Amino acid sequence: MAGPAEASSGGPSPLAPGLYLVATPIGNAGDLSPRAADALCRAHVVMAEDTRRAGLFFRRQGLERAEGRKGFLSLHEHNEAGRIPQVMELIQAGESVALISDAGTPVLSDPGYRLVRACRQAGLPVTSLPGPFAPAVALSASGLPPAPFTFLGFLPRQKGQAQKLLARHAATGASLVFFERKDRLAETLALAAGVLGDREFAVCRELTKQYEEFILGRLGALAAAPLDVLGEVTVVIGPEALGQGARGTAGADADPGALLDAVLAEEKTRGGKPREVARRVAERLAGTVPGLTVKDVYDLLKR
Repeated sequence: MAGPAEASSGGPSPLAPGLYLVATPIGNAGDLSPRAADALCRAHVVMAEDTRRAGLFFRRQGLERAEGRKGFLSLHEHNEAGRIPQVMELIQAGESVALISDAGTPVLSDPGYRLVRACRQAGLPVTSLPGPFAPAVALSASGLPPAPFTFLGFLPRQKGQAQKLLARHAATGASLVFFERKDRLAETLALAAGVLGDREFAVCRELTKQYEEFILGRLGALAAAPLDVLGEVTVVIGPEALGQGARGTAGADADPGALLDAVLAEEKTRGGKPREVARRVAERLAGTVPGLTVKDVYDLLKR
């Protein structure tokens, strides 16, 4: 790859004005692309969720900011709204701003979406420099169906909210991909088993690192899976087996509310008038959700 363009002073020229979304390695330092490294050295400003980690990343990668460039600027969930006008002013003044996450592709599971949206709405240039993305690595190497898939980011911490989120995606026919902390992994997979039933899963840890590992199993046999793991975790849960509905997969121990949400979502995708959908849901859950009537389901559909 050719080196960065040279300015008349002999140093690398700055990037053209705009917002640059720069993907960084998720583990293996060798995955930083030459284009990404070049952009990070030449941008006027580099934004990061944790500026201290960003500085350490630059040192480990041997990246040197060009002379005259500004330092790091923080962007996290608590200050994104206030940063937006500041970044837009920088770009409008002719400067380039590079955004990185702690690891991987920015915006997709980190702050930055609102900033990108604001720049787009204002007609300011936004450029994505593609690179490592943990869900893509997990999907491609897990052996589970890679398409369609739904990326859920981090599941909600509250159990009920996590159940509802999984239930909404139970009948889509897509593999589900999400991040989880190691200390919550077993609990989350047990919750998923209650909502989704006995599906295949892959726990993907330390992706691209020396001790990369894929733990494969079924949600219906979690006791046999070695889930006491270390490191960062990406989880892939495959779609329900062909011909299986929520009645066959959710199991007797499923939370009734989550089970109702799952069956309701599946029947809504089949279509039909609300009363017909309500009737099908009530019939499928007869004896499983005590006391459920067609009217109860119909009232839920009208909300």
